[in-house]
Amino acid sequence: MTDSSETRNIMTKPLPQILDEIEGSIKLADEAASQARKAAAEAQTAVEIAVSEAMKNANERVIEAERIAREAMKLAESMKQVLLYGADAVAEKLAEKPFNTGGNPPK
Repeated sequence: MTDSSETRNIMTKPLPQILDEIEGSIKLADEAASQARKAAAEAQTAVEIAVSEAMKNANERVIEAERIAREAMKLAESMKQVLLYGADAVAEKLAEKPFNTGGNPPK
């Protein structure tokens, strides 16, 4: 049961006061919900901006990587040509003179 020191609140306030308190609580809840919706919309906008920036940065990095890869392929092709030219030059020199091992010529 209830302790005698506790006061009972049932039927101690007039109905108009109770309705005013309920209406005030509803207004506060509505304001809180409105602020939450506004914060959610701002957060969504911030996320969209962040994603857009991230995609832009990623795209720029891909473009830069492709440029570097093209330059590396050109360099590799140039190196290949130099090596082939060098190999051809060595082959020509070897064909001009017999290979001297310092020993007896091959039989």
